[in-house]
Amino acid sequence: MHFRQFYVGCLAHASYLVGDQGEAAVIDPSRDIEMYLDEAERHGLVIRWVLESHLHADFVSGHRDLAARTGATIGIGARADAEFPNRALHDGDEITVGEVRIRALETPGHTPESLSFLVFEHRGDAAPWAVLTGDTLFVGDVGRVDILSSRLPVGDLAGLLYDSLHQKLLTLPDATLVYPAHGAGSLCGRSIGKENFSTIGREREANPALVDHGRDAFIAEITRDVPETPIYFLHSRDLNRSGPPIAEARPLPPVRSAREVVAALERGAELIDARSSDAFAAGHPQGALQVGLDGQYASWVGTLLTPQTPLYLLVDPERAEEAVMRLARVGYDRVEGLLGGTPAEWQAQGLAVATVESVPAESLATSGGKVLDVRRRQEYDNFHLPGATHVPLAQLGERVRELDPGAAWKVVCASGYRSTIAASILQREGFTRVTNVTGGMDAYRRAGLPLAAGSAGGRA
Repeated sequence: MHFRQFYVGCLAHASYLVGDQGEAAVIDPSRDIEMYLDEAERHGLVIRWVLESHLHADFVSGHRDLAARTGATIGIGARADAEFPNRALHDGDEITVGEVRIRALETPGHTPESLSFLVFEHRGDAAPWAVLTGDTLFVGDVGRVDILSSRLPVGDLAGLLYDSLHQKLLTLPDATLVYPAHGAGSLCGRSIGKENFSTIGREREANPALVDHGRDAFIAEITRDVPETPIYFLHSRDLNRSGPPIAEARPLPPVRSAREVVAALERGAELIDARSSDAFAAGHPQGALQVGLDGQYASWVGTLLTPQTPLYLLVDPERAEEAVMRLARVGYDRVEGLLGGTPAEWQAQGLAVATVESVPAESLATSGGKVLDVRRRQEYDNFHLPGATHVPLAQLGERVRELDPGAAWKVVCASGYRSTIAASILQREGFTRVTNVTGGMDAYRRAGLPLAAGSAGGRA
């Protein structure tokens, strides 16, 4: 058997290829399908099946593209009501690739149609070699049930998830390998571990979400303190149900002058500065939204902007293709141009240039002034700077009027990535005294400086 995990770090997304005797199946594919085609060709495999664990909300699937390129059949849970040609899979249905058997296991909860796939290395094996758990079971966590991806109430989905975990997945042998569809950083869970795979036995012992205090307690726990749901999730889910348009060649958007970009911005377009935080701080177009490529770029664009927004990108030329592709992975296809030119040319053509001051995190202990912490609530409650104002980045756009625009704000997150995004949002809203804190609260804590904990006070 040939088995490979593919991991797309910016979305913390894992997909898989399982092959044997010239045939293969791809499970939960990304939209950039060349990696699966290349892997199959290298190992003399023909992709016969594309299997989906559920209708994904956090990325646009490559299922239709792969089927179009290879003639493969798409298999997805019968409850998905998928609108593209597919084989509806029910509990116990099996497909084969060579001697390998892949059995569908209905594990609803994260979504009603969620499947896990048991992989039996040989046709006669009684016990599975591995289970591909989709978004039902993660390393150290379980899937969220509140992503609004179904018509079922959240409490009902949580009950279904409890049953799927305790009546199905945890009945598998301890040695069964666990390969989920996401790793640390994905918003499809709350506290997913850093490892990309596990075993049923390890999760039974170490996964706090699997400690069995009863069904009602599980429902109460899994539905509290959940992260934000990005704008793009429902868009991606609906695209995946209807079937994303089959990709044609995607030429890079044209390079546009500052004058052309100014005109587009006046018509409602958005300019994203995808360069590094340092480059943004040194000089950027006034009004640009900074979301750097060296982080969860697509997820944050999809949290802060709608999929219908026309986009222009300021990006290092050698990374332009990457910037466009990563947006396409979450269904943001309206990249209409790349900003060219220099800061001097931008200004000459009517696009003002701004800078952002930066200070190291350690300076917060003695500098005074207002501090805006844009981490998520759980991060803030774990530890924060005494007296800091807390507004999570995902809420900043809608809550910015709660802040004093005339005050001097130092913006902090965990490391400096999200705080740069937040600084750009404040600047767009007319805040003129904005400082980005490099190193973030992680650096501040490592320095052994005073911290507070808990949620009392600090809210904007």
